[in-house]
Amino acid sequence: MATKNKYSVILPTYNERKNLPVAVSLINDNFTKNNLDYEVVIVDDGSPDGTADVARQLQKAFPRRIILKERAGKLGLGTAYIHGLQFATGNFVIIMDADFSHHPKFIPKMIEKQATNDYDIVTGTRYAGDGGVYGWDLKRKVISRGANLFADTLLRPGVSDLTGSFRLYKKDVLQNVITKVQSKGYVFQMELMVLAKSMGYSVAEVPISFVDRVYGDSKLSGDEITQYFTGVLSLWTRV
Repeated sequence: MATKNKYSVILPTYNERKNLPVAVSLINDNFTKNNLDYEVVIVDDGSPDGTADVARQLQKAFPRRIILKERAGKLGLGTAYIHGLQFATGNFVIIMDADFSHHPKFIPKMIEKQATNDYDIVTGTRYAGDGGVYGWDLKRKVISRGANLFADTLLRPGVSDLTGSFRLYKKDVLQNVITKVQSKGYVFQMELMVLAKSMGYSVAEVPISFVDRVYGDSKLSGDEITQYFTGVLSLWTRV
């Protein structure tokens, strides 16, 4: 008998107390109505707004589904995924934002796509098919498009959305690739995908609608944008 798949959703959080209950509830709805086994690993970086307290309440509301791992401070998105991966018990890992910009309704579509050809990675894309971005001003759209175009021109990975952070990985694939990633911030997602492609892993895409956060502020800073472009150039010399 084939082993039933289990999906570990890693949610890095920082000041997401208002968004987290909605995100977790919708994650639960989409997994349960499709009869899929799952867990949510919340990695909270010492949120001063009490996100961890909300996560503890969610543990009571969704017994045996929520794993909370607290860290002392804001240590970077990349390290949050690495930390959360240590506690993931599923054979697949989903990474996504906790601010509700990634709608969990796309998770079943990503799982279905993975099964069609046993893909190693399925990534949500804002820039192919009927994918799109909603709620961003022109400046943020230009930054995102420019970042993708810059990396695609230099690195030629063949993926339409390199900076997106809504992805499904085979756990062993993510464990292998993530050990080779050197960056921690905004560039982390791009480096992870480029390295995976260079290592020969198969990647499929599912169009998604990205909606800007309703509560809270964007975590993207000018320094991270600079680090991204520096990171692309560094990666160009490595792959």
